[in-house]
Amino acid sequence: MNARAEQPSMVFVIDDDAGVREALSSLFRSVGLRVQTYTEASEFLRGKLADGPSCMVLDIRLPGLSGLDFQAELLKANISIPIVFMTGHGDIPMTVQAMKAGAVEFLPKPFRDQDMLDAVQAGLEVHRDLRKRAAHVSKLRVSFETLTPREREIMGLVTAGLMNKQIASEIGLSEVTVKLHRGSVMRKMGARSLAELVRMADALSVRGTKP
Repeated sequence: MNARAEQPSMVFVIDDDAGVREALSSLFRSVGLRVQTYTEASEFLRGKLADGPSCMVLDIRLPGLSGLDFQAELLKANISIPIVFMTGHGDIPMTVQAMKAGAVEFLPKPFRDQDMLDAVQAGLEVHRDLRKRAAHVSKLRVSFETLTPREREIMGLVTAGLMNKQIASEIGLSEVTVKLHRGSVMRKMGARSLAELVRMADALSVRGTKP
């Protein structure tokens, strides 16, 4: 089955100023982006996430949940949409807090249209990369699930740097049996080298530790 074509990029705009929402919506649509606008953060939480790459343009000061508090809520919910903050009342502590929490950009109002477009495009590129990595890990997880418990154990020890002889001694198997299990792990995971298997184990957080 062919992979589905990537959905068009989406920009979520959250600002309680109708004029700002309308201006940004027009700006983003002029360059072919889809747009959804909200007056407050809670509206977004009740909606659906986009199927394709997305970026959020978020006012720092909102009724109810503030922009920074909303950013924290998204992180807690494991929603990794890149955020471009905008504000007419920003200060250095706000900027530092937002950027440390992963914001793509922090634009003071008024901002140039091009600066906003550049920031959003950067955010969309970040989200494309995140989606690719998530898809890669998901594919690895499917392969990892085909391993037997013993093969998973040996994968962890191999990728922790142990030699076959050390693994055999550690888990009470013959070195020949360890080699057979190791070969099966490489085949099932589709790894062409130990270095590639180590990268896979890192992505899955399954690396073992040396005794």
